[in-house]
Amino acid sequence: MTHSSPTIVFQTINITKTYQMGEVQVHALRGVDLELYQGEFVVMLGPSGSGKSTLLNILGGLDVPTSGTVRYGDQDLSTFNESVLTRYRREHVGFVFQFYNLIPSLTARENVALVTEISAHPLPPEEALQLVQLGERMDHFPAQLSGGEQQRVAIARAIAKRPNVLLCDEPTGALDIKTGIVVLEALAKVNRELGTTTVVITHNVAIADMADRVFSLSDGRIANVTENTHKKSPAELSW
Repeated sequence: MTHSSPTIVFQTINITKTYQMGEVQVHALRGVDLELYQGEFVVMLGPSGSGKSTLLNILGGLDVPTSGTVRYGDQDLSTFNESVLTRYRREHVGFVFQFYNLIPSLTARENVALVTEISAHPLPPEEALQLVQLGERMDHFPAQLSGGEQQRVAIARAIAKRPNVLLCDEPTGALDIKTGIVVLEALAKVNRELGTTTVVITHNVAIADMADRVFSLSDGRIANVTENTHKKSPAELSW
């Protein structure tokens, strides 16, 4: 029996990113080549300044490389103008950041509904919130929710538009260990049940054990890539 080769979602070819900070040129990425596959759960590790947030922002169409090519499926993101990138972000990518960016005057359900109103094939807000175990809390306002619950609302909001890709920047960075595990369980469940290609960037090495593959970044380059033959569940991670 032959396995068909996995579908490539993202491919970057020798991408660099240089910022001008006053007199100084900062090299955030120094020639990154990678391929990410449909449905996989990837963790990108590295200290601050290693380039992982820059790379995530380029994959998500929030930023563009200085040189090199970024392909999403058969599209070359590096050639897109701002309005095409906006459409790409809206239709294909869900983002989860360290800070939840919820609107305080809206309930959990209403925060999620903001996204479903502009999506072509959304999940109902209730279903997205059920998926992250917040069915009982959907009529609560952010101030009535814990940090972990707010982060799960942010995940529900990101997945409600059924994105192909979920990009998470330090999603447990502001949370304690116990709450972090609940948030990671929500991400693992979305990846498993919806088949959403999921990328989590973190400096927390423990999280790497739940990934299909782990990319370690250092000084704007990918230092190495490892594959987990045995993935752990978030509850099994040794923090």
